[in-house]
Amino acid sequence: MMKQKFKVPNFSVSRDHYQKRRKSLSMALAMAITALALIAAPISVANAQTVGDSKKTLRIGYYPNITHAQAVIGLNNGDFQKSLGDNVTVEKYLFNAGPEAVESLLADRVDVSYIGPNPATNAYLLTNGEAVRIISGASSGGASFVVRNNSGIETVDDLGGKKFATPQLGNTQDVALRSYLVDNGYNTVDNGGNVTVVALEPGDIVSQFKNKEIDGAWVPEPVTTILTEQANGKVFVDERDLWPDGKFVTTNIIVRTDYLSENPDVIKKLLEAHVDETLWINNNTAAAAEEFNTQLDKITGQQIDPNILNKAYSKVDLTYDPLKLTLYKSANDAYDLGFIAEGEGRPNLSGIYNTTILSKVLDERGLSPIDGEIGGKAPSSSVTNGTSSGKAIADIVA
Repeated sequence: MMKQKFKVPNFSVSRDHYQKRRKSLSMALAMAITALALIAAPISVANAQTVGDSKKTLRIGYYPNITHAQAVIGLNNGDFQKSLGDNVTVEKYLFNAGPEAVESLLADRVDVSYIGPNPATNAYLLTNGEAVRIISGASSGGASFVVRNNSGIETVDDLGGKKFATPQLGNTQDVALRSYLVDNGYNTVDNGGNVTVVALEPGDIVSQFKNKEIDGAWVPEPVTTILTEQANGKVFVDERDLWPDGKFVTTNIIVRTDYLSENPDVIKKLLEAHVDETLWINNNTAAAAEEFNTQLDKITGQQIDPNILNKAYSKVDLTYDPLKLTLYKSANDAYDLGFIAEGEGRPNLSGIYNTTILSKVLDERGLSPIDGEIGGKAPSSSVTNGTSSGKAIADIVA
C-alpha cells in the first residue's frame, strides 16, 4: 500500500487578514487526517478488499445532494451493485461536506468518493499529487448567487455593505463568490473592504435568509431553488452564465491511487454503472426525480418538495465529463484568493486526472470521448485580478 505523505501546503494568503483563517483551515484538516489515520486503525488493503481469492470491497462516499444524483439513486436502488457483481461488496458512506470526504479518503476509510472540485484539488495537493486521482465527472451547474428581493440589490453596484453566505470556507461556491466580488471591484471586510462573507450550514442559510440576517448566498441546488421559491429570493447570478456553454464542474468522482492500481476491474465496473445511471437519469427526468426522492427518504428520512426538486433538477446537468479546464480555472481562482499553495508558486495539477478507464467505457458504449467540445474549452473569464488567467491555467496544467 502506498505510503501517504501528508505534507500540508500553506493555505495562508498574502493578505494579512486572511492569514490566520487559512492556517486554521489547513491545520484542522491535517490534524483530522492524522487523527483518523491513528485512531481508526485502517484495515490493510489486502484484508479489506479481498476475501479468499475473488471477493472484493468497494467503499464509496457521496453526499445526499442533487449533484450526486447518480450515487443517491444507483447506490441505494441496487443499480450499482448489479453492475459491480456478486464478487464486489459495496459499502456506502454518507458525507455532508468535502473535507469530511477527503479525511476519510486519506485515512484509508473509503476508496472512492463523489466530491466537489476544490476538495479534490486540496486532497491532491495535500499528498504531493500521490494519493488521489479524478476518474470521472458527475455533474455540472446547479449553483447560483441568490439575493433577497428586499435587500436593495438590483445591480452589481449595490453589493457594497452587504452580507452574504456560502456553505463552507474555501469550498467551490465560496471561491466562486469571492472571485466574483474581486472581479467586480469589491473586497471583503477582512480584506479591508465592505462586503461580509460568512460560512453557514444550508439550513442556517435558509433561516438567516428568511430572517433578513444575510442579504444573499452563493449556494448549490436545491438550496438555490428553496431560497427563490420559499424565502423571497431571486437569482442574481446563475453561475452557468459565467462559463462557456453554461458548463462548469460541480462534482467529480475521485479514487485513491493505490485502490485504482490494485483494482482496475472494480473501477471499470463502477464507471460502467455511473455512466449508465447518468444516461438513464438524463433520458428519464421525471422518473429519475421521483426515484431520487424515494432513495433520499431511504437514507435521510426526508424528501424534497417535488416542485422544488423539479426546478432544481432543471439547473443541474448530470455528466460523466470531468470538464477539466473548468477545474483548472477554479483552482486558479482558489490560488489567487490564497486558499491553496500560497507562497509556493501556482500549483501543477497536470497529474490530477486519470480518465483512461472512463474513456474505455465510453468507447465500448459508442459514446463520444471526453476532452472534446465541452471539456476542452477555456473559461470565458480570461482576466482575473488583473492578470491573464490563460497564463495562470497554463501553469497549473503544465
